[in-house]
Amino acid sequence: MIPAFRGFGVPWQDSNRTAKIVLMEVKPFKALRFNAGVVGDVGSCIAPPYDVISDQERDGLCRKSKHNIVHITKGKTSPSDSAEHNQYTRAAEYLRTWITEGALKEDDRDTIYGYIQDFEINGTTFQRLSFIGLAKLEDFGPIVRPHEQVFEKPMLDRLNLERATAARFGLVFMLYEDPEGVADTIITRAATEKPLIDFVDDQGVRHRLYAITAEDDIEAVEVMMRDKSCIIADGHHRYTTGLKYMRESGNPKARYQMIAFTNTRQEGLVVLATHRLVGGIAGFNHAEFLARLGRSFRLTQFSSAENTPEQAKEQMLAEMRRLHNRDQTVFGVYAGDKSFHVAVLKKKALMTATAPDKSEAWRALDIAVLQKLVLEGLLGLDEEKMGNPQYIEYIKDVPNAMNAMIEQVEAGRKQIAFFTNPVKMQHLARITEAGERMPHKSTYFYPKMYTGLTIQKLK
Repeated sequence: MIPAFRGFGVPWQDSNRTAKIVLMEVKPFKALRFNAGVVGDVGSCIAPPYDVISDQERDGLCRKSKHNIVHITKGKTSPSDSAEHNQYTRAAEYLRTWITEGALKEDDRDTIYGYIQDFEINGTTFQRLSFIGLAKLEDFGPIVRPHEQVFEKPMLDRLNLERATAARFGLVFMLYEDPEGVADTIITRAATEKPLIDFVDDQGVRHRLYAITAEDDIEAVEVMMRDKSCIIADGHHRYTTGLKYMRESGNPKARYQMIAFTNTRQEGLVVLATHRLVGGIAGFNHAEFLARLGRSFRLTQFSSAENTPEQAKEQMLAEMRRLHNRDQTVFGVYAGDKSFHVAVLKKKALMTATAPDKSEAWRALDIAVLQKLVLEGLLGLDEEKMGNPQYIEYIKDVPNAMNAMIEQVEAGRKQIAFFTNPVKMQHLARITEAGERMPHKSTYFYPKMYTGLTIQKLK
């Protein structure tokens, strides 16, 4: 787990290292929100982001309420779907119906929304403060800095939803740095009033939403953000979709995107790891794979022959953390046989030769080394397979996630589990400053920003 980063807000620089002026334009808006007078428990209408919801979890959310936002954001498909009738047209119909019946109601005042999440990790409590507003869409560069790659398929899925509904449902999550904590102070003060929403999700995270409508407070946030260069923490596909829809629709309202902003100077900004679970490799043999891996990586084995499997796993993780804290490139491996391995890159020159166009910071990233030298180099997974769950699943570091990965390998349903350390915020900042992106699913900012708290209607 990585706490808040200190010293994030350096100015964007181009390849000639010339400082550029940046400007993040933020403004309030009238959000569509669930109306408790019609839907009852608003918490039953809110859901995690679409991309972390399994089909089984979607069905459970649908049972919670006929107004749960997942009906729109992750609608079911049918064999009879056509260009005229499909999950996107059904999403548009849900939205129209909910507005007509009053289940969704637009706020009557321009508002910036304070969003507070209270959560616990390994017995330690945290609180993350964010504010939700509209931000002027900018191409990726000095003002908006992406940190992860995007895949075409999920981007097209979100674009089809936006085309059908002319609305934005999920939050783009952005990071900015403000040592003065201007917005944090305003959000904390707003939290002394009655919340618009207050609910606890299935992971025990408490979500609260507050209205910030005082003109002085809104102006203070707008002025504070004007010189900010921001990093997208989560929601790269949603932001990319916003850019594409803005250009193709010509809709002036689409020029602004609903975004949740979080100050990096707070302790509640927590980053967890995202692991990789691999399968579908033809002719895979774990002993042969480890032998090939050992040519480029120094392998340390932790076997359950001397310890219990749980002890061996914990020894592997402890060694990964120790080496990570010493800035070594390291990841963990489980390929069966009750043995865990820690892999440390032997020579940096291997990454220099493999990714000569990347910066030194990018080539030193654990996830980048794992992707280029192992997933691509040893296992032959190309970009298309990287986005296909048949070959690789990206596993969030939630409780019991690693044990479930190990069980998948033990049962023969998957072939290799790769365990990673959380990305350091300093590393993320250096890479985005160079205008580069990390591999897909490099970071896991916990907890997720929930969907359905606010909705941006574009027509």
